[in-house]
Amino acid sequence: MLKVLGFVFLMRCLLFVASFLSIPIEIVAVLGSLVLLIWRWYYLRTNPVDILKKTPWHILIFAFSMYVIIYGLHNAGLTAALVHWLEPVVSQHLLYASFAMGGLVSLLSNVFNNHPALMIGTITLTEMGLDPVTLKTIYLANIIGSDIGSLLLPIGTLASLIWMYILRQNKIKVKWKDYLSVSLIVIPLTTVVTLFLLYYWVQLFFAL
Repeated sequence: MLKVLGFVFLMRCLLFVASFLSIPIEIVAVLGSLVLLIWRWYYLRTNPVDILKKTPWHILIFAFSMYVIIYGLHNAGLTAALVHWLEPVVSQHLLYASFAMGGLVSLLSNVFNNHPALMIGTITLTEMGLDPVTLKTIYLANIIGSDIGSLLLPIGTLASLIWMYILRQNKIKVKWKDYLSVSLIVIPLTTVVTLFLLYYWVQLFFAL
């Protein structure tokens, strides 16, 4: 198990290295996945084809559908509208900008799933003509919204959907009421605190 975890950690590091060297990260991800499948086949004597049977395809189809919907909304003018509404707020103060974009991506994540939401958030901020520090700060706020704020509802991330699917497969029932009884307390507070810390960290090291 430790070797597998070490390999996964190594692959995550290689993704950053590949990005730095302008190597397509999808190539690194696919090669890493193939190595894990072969490793599993060699040690457990389990046919890799069984992955196709165990994969929750309905969840992946849901995620892909959300991408299609959100990109359709982008083409229909959603991004332009967001730029129009948010640009006055973003231009006022870095703290307001961080909370506006972090909050927006959190909201969109819980409606459309976090990856499509992050995509529309990224497109929105790149069309605002921001200075480099503000741009990078707001992008980090987007990531906070898509990684933390998205956990408010189970549909916010693929990870939580797959987690609930695995629990259901093992006869462990987690009701939405039980999930929300925890997430409604933990997630908003954690998101707000993290956005504050991001702002003060930027002010401390990269004061404008």
